[in-house]
Amino acid sequence: MKRLIILLMGLCMGLNLTANTGNFTSANQTKTTDLQGINLSKATIVYQNGDAPLVKQMAQVLADDIERVSGIRPQVSTRRGKGQNIVIGTVKFTKLHRKLQGTWERYAIDTKGSRSKEPNLYITGSDARGLAYGVLHVSEAIGVSPWYWFADVPIDKSNKAVFNYAENYVSKSPSVKYRGIFINDEDWGMKTWAAQTYEKELGDIGPKTYDRVCELILRLKGNMLAPAMHTCTGAFYSHPESQKMADKWGIMITTSHCEPLLFNNAAPSEWDKQRDGEWNYETNSATILKKLDDRIRETATFDNIYTMGMRGLHDEAMKGSTDPTDRARTLEKVFVEQRNILEKYKHDKASRIPQIFVPYKETLDIYDAGLRVPEDITLVWPDDNYGYMKRVSNEAEQQRSGGSGVYYHLSYCGVPHDNLWISTTAPMLMYEELLKAYTAGADRYWLLNVGDIKPMEVEMQMFMDMAYDFSSFKYDNANTRQAEWLAKVFGDKHQKAFQFILDHYYRLAWDRKPEFMGYEMEWDSPEYSRLYDTDFSFETGTAQKRLVDYQNICFAYDAIENEIDPSLRPALFEMLGYSVHSAYQMNRKFLYAQANHETGNEAYAEQSRDAFNELERLIDRYNTQLDGKWNQMISEVTPGYTALYHQMPQFTDKPTDEFRLPDNQRHQEFRHKIQLSSLNVTAPFRLLDGIGTDWKALQLGQPLDQKAAGSIDIAIPGETLPSNADSINLCISVVPMWPVATDQSNRFSVSVDKGKAVVCENVFKEWGREWKIQVLENRKEFILKLPIDKTISQHIISISIVDPGQIIQSITYQ
Repeated sequence: MKRLIILLMGLCMGLNLTANTGNFTSANQTKTTDLQGINLSKATIVYQNGDAPLVKQMAQVLADDIERVSGIRPQVSTRRGKGQNIVIGTVKFTKLHRKLQGTWERYAIDTKGSRSKEPNLYITGSDARGLAYGVLHVSEAIGVSPWYWFADVPIDKSNKAVFNYAENYVSKSPSVKYRGIFINDEDWGMKTWAAQTYEKELGDIGPKTYDRVCELILRLKGNMLAPAMHTCTGAFYSHPESQKMADKWGIMITTSHCEPLLFNNAAPSEWDKQRDGEWNYETNSATILKKLDDRIRETATFDNIYTMGMRGLHDEAMKGSTDPTDRARTLEKVFVEQRNILEKYKHDKASRIPQIFVPYKETLDIYDAGLRVPEDITLVWPDDNYGYMKRVSNEAEQQRSGGSGVYYHLSYCGVPHDNLWISTTAPMLMYEELLKAYTAGADRYWLLNVGDIKPMEVEMQMFMDMAYDFSSFKYDNANTRQAEWLAKVFGDKHQKAFQFILDHYYRLAWDRKPEFMGYEMEWDSPEYSRLYDTDFSFETGTAQKRLVDYQNICFAYDAIENEIDPSLRPALFEMLGYSVHSAYQMNRKFLYAQANHETGNEAYAEQSRDAFNELERLIDRYNTQLDGKWNQMISEVTPGYTALYHQMPQFTDKPTDEFRLPDNQRHQEFRHKIQLSSLNVTAPFRLLDGIGTDWKALQLGQPLDQKAAGSIDIAIPGETLPSNADSINLCISVVPMWPVATDQSNRFSVSVDKGKAVVCENVFKEWGREWKIQVLENRKEFILKLPIDKTISQHIISISIVDPGQIIQSITYQ
């Protein structure tokens, strides 16, 4: 029998073995002692009966994990064994690390107080979840990945996991207080899988599924869950055991922006128009308040985070008056009644109960109309559903006792097009936008809309890592963290290949996400809601290059998969292979259909059909591997409600313009390009890796640094302009971000050869045509014709900061 050894030097720190590992600070640096070992499989895991229920749960989890690694299950007891012990508990009971008392979710791991040759291991938490994170840190270090079940990462049974530590190290509190995920738009994934595969007996997403989900959240050092809430799914509280599963893992329940006080009005079992009337506070407040009262009475004994205010049914706008000022006054009345309900059943002041208000969609207009939100309620700022933060806290809002947070999307169902299938949000975009929010004080609550969790594991891991320890992320490493994490799971020698795959996967999707390749816009006029050919050109070669680039990353992925141990292949396919190959096939389907339309050649139609069939084969592989464990998690290429991209395009036997993209979505290609990567920049300017059309972009100062100013001069290669030219045509493409505040805009200025500067300003209105096109393309282009100084040979483009934070991703000219 192999021995499972943990080598010790005092505190079991130096645990930076995975990207999920937190940073640590030294309380008292002491002289290190000789290395000592604890055979965890022979030690007794000890906890105290009076400690928090989660502590007892974690004693069993640690025993489970040790058994997974060693094959031997250690004894779990409330009394110390004769040999070595692993003593776990909160500081209140262990009496160790008293400086942790009263702090949030911290832990220490050491051998304090042991003088024997076989020291005991102590895991102490400032609170129950802090203790849990300490236990799971040990689990991860000995070979149990947080994704051992949900992504099938094999247990490392090599028995060579080593803790190198110095005495009296403790973890920091997490960067963000409340951290978790929202399971959403589950109709074609989590629901079909749970109902048809994992919880057949229930036929729904229920306690068995939530048991696994909550375990995953805790292992990722999260602490909250917003459960699935679509009409297709039984309401979370319709299955009472689901709440018990969350509580078992110490996971708080929060809810989406449209579920006030834990009430899911999208579920017919919760709210039925025929039975309950209209969801309209102005005309039906008594019924609504009775529903909310009942829900809080039923759930008051659990730890929850409460969504305040109200919207319409599901994701509809608030009913009643459409005037934002009138709506604001109504919501203020709602706040009062909701807080009275909370105080009645929680037996505490409302100001001490976690509450959030999410100014999402129309509620942001209501907020801007003067809505008075009690200052202890956390303002949760949403992105625009496509990764761009719409707002961050201003100076006044940063002073609110409730603080602020973010609601961020990897997955979205809505206008202008669904993004539900695979995750393609660029890591640098996620970091840049969340940095903006965090710098403005958003450290109270981070919620990630992660769809069905799968196949978005890699992106979810990065988000949870940032929420736990934001300081470990920098501009210099945000774009490389995912490849580093994958390399730690599948082999360090593959890190460069992973980086190559991810860089091109995200870059290609930056120009056009796979779901958007049909160029239809959902919930739109007939002119825009049909399938079109793409803006990529077979004439200039951009279409062919796109296909080749996708093919190359598929080859690179296949090479890794063929080389790694067969036991690792299912996990790699789930987390990376399915998405990479599917993105390629979706592009093949539409680009070869376009080639057929342009030529009438049947061979191209055959290529498009083959791509469609390959997409089906990829789904079949996903659903059948591991004896069908994830069958129906990807039930189909996610269609949403009105999308068309998942369907087959039409074909023709002669050239046709029937599918030609409208001119307002076509882009002129200028002959020459400035290589932004070659620029020598100094503060406040910065070159960002991992964002933009060429994966290197120029940032004009930090978004929140209102003192940022200055210009950058960019030389135009002399041989690229005709000798007799008196002007230059410029195309400057920017990342389509939102202004950071209502009193700011998105402006920069451009001049050539010290001539008159032209101010470029990206003004758009959410849901407007310009905004729709921008978020689908990840760009806004400014086309300028500027005079040049004919008396000089070296022409200079000067770009100046007006509103700090603008990101220029491409400069082309002719």
